Amino acid sequence: MKARLADIAAHAGVSEATVSRVLNGRPGVGPTTKQAVLTALDVLGYERPSRLRERSAGLVGLIVPELENPIFPAFAQVIETVLAQSDYTPVLCTQTPGGVSEDEYVEMLLERGVSGIIFISGLHADTRMSTDRYHRLRERGLPIVLVNGYVEGVDAPFISNDDVAAMDLAVRHLVALGHRRIGLAVGPERFVPVIRKIQGFRAALRDTLGVEDASEFVEPSLFSVEGGQASGNRLLDKGCTAIICASDIMAFGAVRAARGRGLHVPGDVSVVGYDDSPLIAFTDPPLTTIRQSVRVMGQAAARALLEELAGTPSPRAEYVFRPELVVRGSTSTGPGVRV
Repeated sequence: MKARLADIAAHAGVSEATVSRVLNGRPGVGPTTKQAVLTALDVLGYERPSRLRERSAGLVGLIVPELENPIFPAFAQVIETVLAQSDYTPVLCTQTPGGVSEDEYVEMLLERGVSGIIFISGLHADTRMSTDRYHRLRERGLPIVLVNGYVEGVDAPFISNDDVAAMDLAVRHLVALGHRRIGLAVGPERFVPVIRKIQGFRAALRDTLGVEDASEFVEPSLFSVEGGQASGNRLLDKGCTAIICASDIMAFGAVRAARGRGLHVPGDVSVVGYDDSPLIAFTDPPLTTIRQSVRVMGQAAARALLEELAGTPSPRAEYVFRPELVVRGSTSTGPGVRV
């Protein structure tokens, strides 16, 4: 116990006596110091005493699908900053294939007594998954916010990027450059953002080029470089001169597919990404992409949760944020088009 107190005190920057007062619920410790001790407990892996778990306002769960895609660390950074400014400590939970699942993370967070949870591109975005897990959280009074993946009937604020508008921006950009065979490389079709991207893509092709059925130009795959390469190859086989991708990571795969055939990007094939992840501007070529409003979306998600925690719930609605087309070096005029 002595060594444990010393470890916690060292991490929190307080005396062992102060740690003892916090653990035993004694008076004489300020809220900031108490929070530092509680955070040290969590970071060092010690279980909080039951009395502290029940009153552990200050911890907020943040569940993301992965960290390999730079867009998710970008969201996490924005959300963490806003929460920290209000004296809440975010607990970042990252999922990996074969690792801890979203439901398992939720149980762990509940055991820690979190005040609320923000889900980014979680199971709520998967149309095959039941929403009962979110209803149960709300029934026990836990505030939640869900980012990118709207579903009817869940008692929570939703924060979304406008996927339909994003596809319209990308298609109109490529059509203006003279492209007439435009393909879409997306993730699995069971996800809400993918469904919306496909809807937006089809509508944009119909409005700009009069294409009534764009199904043959939609190639679902995995949200990965390999998935983008596989979809890119199938679209190139269909004679596409431009490829819109559902993520910047997939766009890397599409560029790889083109180069594997001896084609030049953008000379022979134009590629558009999605997200505008950090460092995308420095790729070869710099990637034209659809920029998600990560900063304002992340801030909105964090503030919606803070409002819930303050007892002033946000309206139960989907807050949709307009994306932006960022034109760089991976798109140019279509083959045979004179400038």
